[in-house]
Amino acid sequence: MKSMPVIAALAVLLAACAPATPIAVPPSPPTATPAVRGGTVVVMTHDSFSLGKDTLAAFEKASGIKVSVLKSGDAGASLNKAILTKSAPLADVFFGVDNTLLTRALAAGIFEPYAAPALGRVPARFKLDAQNRLVPVDYGHIAINYDKAWFEGKKLALPAALKDLADPKYKGLLVVENPATSSPGLAFLLATVAAFPEGSAYPWQTFWADLRRNDVKVTEGWEAAYYTEFSGSSGKGARPLVVSYQTSPAAEVMFSDGKLSEPPTGNLDAVAFEQIEFAGILSGAKNRANAEAFIDFLLSDAAQKDVPGQMVVYPVIPGMTLPAEFDKFAPQPRNVVSLPPEQIDKNRETWVEAWTRIVLK
Repeated sequence: MKSMPVIAALAVLLAACAPATPIAVPPSPPTATPAVRGGTVVVMTHDSFSLGKDTLAAFEKASGIKVSVLKSGDAGASLNKAILTKSAPLADVFFGVDNTLLTRALAAGIFEPYAAPALGRVPARFKLDAQNRLVPVDYGHIAINYDKAWFEGKKLALPAALKDLADPKYKGLLVVENPATSSPGLAFLLATVAAFPEGSAYPWQTFWADLRRNDVKVTEGWEAAYYTEFSGSSGKGARPLVVSYQTSPAAEVMFSDGKLSEPPTGNLDAVAFEQIEFAGILSGAKNRANAEAFIDFLLSDAAQKDVPGQMVVYPVIPGMTLPAEFDKFAPQPRNVVSLPPEQIDKNRETWVEAWTRIVLK
């Protein structure tokens, strides 16, 4: 999730969250390289990456390292680019792998281990790679936002549970993103897989078939869903329910230039899917020492405190000061679901293909 006119398509996103299952590989010792003051570090990332200019400038001044940011599309596209160029890497650091793509990224063999000293401050549930090829930086949640004014005006009760979205009284109200082309869309599909397991009395395939009958709207990406189809944002669309980020209501206020003191949107308590975002040093990095310094910077207090206000996600290191809007308008979700990265990797394509047949064909 990123700054409001361009909240990340992960983004990002985005406490009392369900633990994820670490990948069972032997731990790797630190691989620290003697620091070399000066030079550059090239960071490949998704289009929504953002850190404050002052924060980056302070790092550059203290280290003597010039940071060059290479934005390369959304999270999936940028990872694909890194994989395709692994024989001649375009960057030293990659930022933006999330837990839905983690196993795929590691299987591609494009990252080198680095046990950053600050990892000792990161809660274990975020550390999904025991070899430290990918280091957790931030996290957030995909959730369902609602248009407050629309529901108040219609005097319609909010959906209380995920299954309620298939109730005919909410027909034509929900817009979602295509999981084949959108990070939030994929995360929401995974949330439904976790909430309605295969083999249960009400599996996720049945839920999506019911949503199709209930006139669910599908867009190719988050921006079209949130800004064009959703009625509660600046797009002023017709649908009062949208798959977005738990922090979207807070972002509405944070990036309103003082025009809003209350968000026009809220979060349903129905379900939230946790996304953890990682960074890693690319194999064959030309500037290994500088890459390590940048990873250390991402886990520094300065960067961790900057992450919430810039990318509207939570820092992985506890105790950082959060924007007041987070506590007021984007409290940690109560109904969090997750899936082990290896289960996602094994089934992702099959699930997306099945979803496409059920919802679009």
